[in-house]
Amino acid sequence: MVDRSWGIDDVGMSTEQITRNKHIVDAFIQELFTKGDLSAVDRYLDPGFVNHDPPFPGAPDGPEGMRQAAALFREALPDWHSDRDQLVAEGDTVVERFTASGTHRGELMNVAPTGNTIVLAGINIFRVRGDKIVERWGRLDDLALLRQLGLAPS
Repeated sequence: MVDRSWGIDDVGMSTEQITRNKHIVDAFIQELFTKGDLSAVDRYLDPGFVNHDPPFPGAPDGPEGMRQAAALFREALPDWHSDRDQLVAEGDTVVERFTASGTHRGELMNVAPTGNTIVLAGINIFRVRGDKIVERWGRLDDLALLRQLGLAPS
């Protein structure tokens, strides 16, 4: 239960800090995936960042896996951008529901460029400590991605 009269939520975090956590997550996603700024990983992710759901098979642990995922998508889809559908926070946890898209102009998952627009929906759950993201759990609509690339039947 949130006690708004004191500006403190049920885990003792101020509403200002919860708002700040949402800003950190949103800025990270926009800078890394929409703008393609790979240095956003260094600014927003804690060096001990744990990615509970690596972005692709064989991705390295920690921040480097997120950097490589962004680089991979930006190389294959240079106009890749993420649109925030919803951003919800409670305590140190921020949930982002998004729809990302871009034009398939480079090889992706061993599929030659098609020129088609690829659309990917997903959800991420981030945990923020201080001013850094320390954990991520995520689910992408992998089947839709595979179908758009012609790797799975429609």
